[in-house]
Amino acid sequence: MSHLGKSALRIDARGKVTGQTLYPGDINRPQQAHAKVLFANRPHARILSIDTSQAEALPGVLAVFTAKDVPVNEYGLIYHDQPVLCGPGSDKPHADRVRYVGDQVAFIVAETEAIAARARDLIRVEYEDLPVITDVFAAEAPDAVHIHPEKDSNTFIEYRVRHGDMEAGFAEADVIIEGEYHTPVQEHAYLAPESGLAYMDEEGRVTVEVAGQWAHEERLAVAHALGLPEEQVRIIHPAIGGAFGGREDMSIQIVLGLAAWRLAQRGIHRPVKIIWSRAESMIGHHKRHAYLLRAKWGATREGKIVAAQCELVADGGPYIYTSTKVLANATLMCIGPYLIPNVQVDARAVFTNNVPGGAFRGFGGPQGAFAAETQVNKLAEALGIDPVELRMRNIARDGDVLFFKSPLPKGSSMDKVVEQGAQAAGWSQTADGWGRDAATWPQLPPVARPHIKRGVGFASGFKNVGFSFGFPERSWATVELHGDAQIERAVLRQAGSDVGQGAHTVFQQMAAEALGLPLEKVELVLADTAETGDSGSASASRLTFMAGNAIRGAAELALQKWADEERPAIAQYKYVPPATTAFDPETGATDPNFACGYVSEAVAVEVDTETGHVHITDVLCADDVGRAVNPQQIVGQIEGAVVQAAGYTVLENFVQQDGYVKTQFLSNYLIPTVLDVPDRVESLILEYPDPVGPWGLRGVAEMPYIPFAPAVVAAIHDATGVWMDRFPLTPERVLAALGKL
Repeated sequence: MSHLGKSALRIDARGKVTGQTLYPGDINRPQQAHAKVLFANRPHARILSIDTSQAEALPGVLAVFTAKDVPVNEYGLIYHDQPVLCGPGSDKPHADRVRYVGDQVAFIVAETEAIAARARDLIRVEYEDLPVITDVFAAEAPDAVHIHPEKDSNTFIEYRVRHGDMEAGFAEADVIIEGEYHTPVQEHAYLAPESGLAYMDEEGRVTVEVAGQWAHEERLAVAHALGLPEEQVRIIHPAIGGAFGGREDMSIQIVLGLAAWRLAQRGIHRPVKIIWSRAESMIGHHKRHAYLLRAKWGATREGKIVAAQCELVADGGPYIYTSTKVLANATLMCIGPYLIPNVQVDARAVFTNNVPGGAFRGFGGPQGAFAAETQVNKLAEALGIDPVELRMRNIARDGDVLFFKSPLPKGSSMDKVVEQGAQAAGWSQTADGWGRDAATWPQLPPVARPHIKRGVGFASGFKNVGFSFGFPERSWATVELHGDAQIERAVLRQAGSDVGQGAHTVFQQMAAEALGLPLEKVELVLADTAETGDSGSASASRLTFMAGNAIRGAAELALQKWADEERPAIAQYKYVPPATTAFDPETGATDPNFACGYVSEAVAVEVDTETGHVHITDVLCADDVGRAVNPQQIVGQIEGAVVQAAGYTVLENFVQQDGYVKTQFLSNYLIPTVLDVPDRVESLILEYPDPVGPWGLRGVAEMPYIPFAPAVVAAIHDATGVWMDRFPLTPERVLAALGKL
């Protein structure tokens, strides 16, 4: 009996609902000490001096660590451009500067959390304030202060795409639509703020128990900053209370490891624990990038899109983080999955003194798709063509070569996903093309109040699986088979992090499927760098795809060893997917992705034209997942992404002013509650197998995010006749667009 396609009970379900599961903040060890971080709390300054004497003299304080205590005072997921601790005493150039309010200046360890907090407040820091730059265009001005003095510009990455002849393309167009789009910062707002413990384990390794997304990358970062070999650092991921990309970069891992290591050198062998407050979390980790996108698209009266031009400018904050990868995705998705003969894209990311931009569910896709899909919908209106019909006239089909000089990965189902999503949302195809029967979907009672206007919008998109653009992807798995004549138990070792999405349950299902065993015979050893090989990150819609291929490979090797009568039969396998390539610097040519997922979305809204409130009544989300390993978990991913995307689009308003965060609390940064979520979410799970996915599966976690905002904006336009080119769609913004403010 196959274990795939079954909604197996989550292996962590009982522990989580009974409270037995321990998250990092729940873990306590004997004789543990407690820590606090001193944040910069100013956006741009040079630290002239740090006086820790009063803090160190406070009874109960064990240590205060500053930049001078960090052997290699730098870190960064892609580039080492951020100090671990900012201040004098470091041998890294310009490490004495703070560049945003969340830069860390000191790490205090004490007997209690209260003492650590009191000691933090006793530290005296002398700052020399520097000019604060919060606007990307001001940052690019010729006379702008360089946020990194060693660099010759605040623009730190640029991509360009040149395909066809733009002048000829626009000359051919009968209709040209121009738009300027703004997408906002978004806070991850995961359930559990940053927390963890560090200690020296029984083998003398610096050990950090923490919630993260890539244990081996965190080990590398800690080892690098401490100047240690990687094998002397151990990262363990306990239960993780959400991530969404927000735990991709470092927050507390390095300073925790530093504290345990330095204390041990002083003969103090005690665990060190820290729990950030929500306010600390709000400034202490990166956010979704804010983007400005300027688009100009042209089409013929027959509905052929002949030219598309886009400029993208991303606010990267003061450090690179994953901006290069996020910008690369946005560069592809700002044009969308369409066959357009003439394309020009100019994309760049810029340093500012705002909170850093980094990975967040969708990874540049929602920003790029907002411009692309809104342009398509505006063109459809201008041409008098149904928006689904216009898409079907221009959609890329399997094997078609797109503007970046290569096709979408083999097995592309973009056209099928648009067709089936549209059909489920009330569209049908006739001899005249696609059109919508408004009475079919959604089925709602008549509007009782005249100021409530209803509308439906449609959008689509694709999402890469993996980091793409030449990144050396890999994933390891080890399978052990124990028994005598028959396999009595199997042990799977895999480092992939379960950040709440149910990955570990699916690992067990895939291992049982590959080995032909009952689920209960498969044991899991997970997310511990001392026990498992590198799995890569739980991000970029890659984990199930990559881990599944690794698990299947290890299972096949182990079964062969079992057949050869090895007892126990132990096999390790490293999966490497097909290679990808980076952008050509002149043309933008690239073979960017080894796999993709495809999505279309219809959204129905009610707009209160008196108050400006937008209420989402219905969402129809069609996703090609390749193979539904655990359908219930896929529905959970779709519904969760829809709710989070609804918050991004309608509700969440992250406010920064002069480099300071004004919305540090969930009381003034509003995320969706049960009263704010869509009334109904219908998940349409499609299964067109991916040629290189294990059992044909693709990633799913990010796809529903991609077209959500443009679908909502199209629905508002359908309801009111007004286009919204900026969100979140707060009541004030909607009323202003309606001319009522």
